[in-house]
Amino acid sequence: MLIHGAAFRDDSKFYNYWGRIPGVLKAEGADIYYSGQDAWGSIEANAGTIRENILSILSKTGAGKINLIAHSKGGLEARYMISSMNMGKHIASLTTISTPHHGSKIIDIVYGLPVFLFRSISFFVDLFFKILGDKHPDFYNACRQISGIYCRGFNEINTDSPDVFYQSYAARMKSAFSDLFFFLSFLIVKITSGDNDGLVTVESAKYGEFKGVMEGKGLRGISHADEVDLRRRDNRSFNIIEQYVKIIDDLREKGF
Repeated sequence: MLIHGAAFRDDSKFYNYWGRIPGVLKAEGADIYYSGQDAWGSIEANAGTIRENILSILSKTGAGKINLIAHSKGGLEARYMISSMNMGKHIASLTTISTPHHGSKIIDIVYGLPVFLFRSISFFVDLFFKILGDKHPDFYNACRQISGIYCRGFNEINTDSPDVFYQSYAARMKSAFSDLFFFLSFLIVKITSGDNDGLVTVESAKYGEFKGVMEGKGLRGISHADEVDLRRRDNRSFNIIEQYVKIIDDLREKGF
């Protein structure tokens, strides 16, 4: 199951969050499913949706367990679902990619805005995403739950299940010009917290068995959008699609 991050949905018929990745993984023999949670739902609400979808998939396929690959906030939702919803026995592995396990500096800054302003922004974001299909959009709390303070408490409560193999990947942009969409956010996070992919630092993305930093050999690096092939654009120094193939090949070798 591919579990998407915030601000997007994975059930669009016109634009897949995961770009060309699902097609290649299917060609490699993997059965691909989508998590189907809201773009701006709270961790708890989204985890509930993911749980229902997993149980449905296991029931229909007869499989005993499922492997999860989660990007960004989706990793926190997967962890909550496993730990706080007692789903460890149904999950073989969780691979997180640039998940802010220890919070996001950008969110800390945004959450510092005056409450009335943040609430006003949240109202319009929730309205927009409800039109797009979110059942329970909650932009205000979804942002709060990626803050550093919240994640510290989250990590204390949501301890790892002994039944699940956890691994993680990070990524980093080489400069603010690597991806102009993240120009400002990269600079802010770089100055305050260090290497990052435009949103999430390398240190915050580390969880479980850390598999390394995706960055490539060129001057560009890998941005938060590049990690899921969002733009369907090849990066000459790093093939993100091949990285996902490697992930599932490694899981196969481990017996998952």
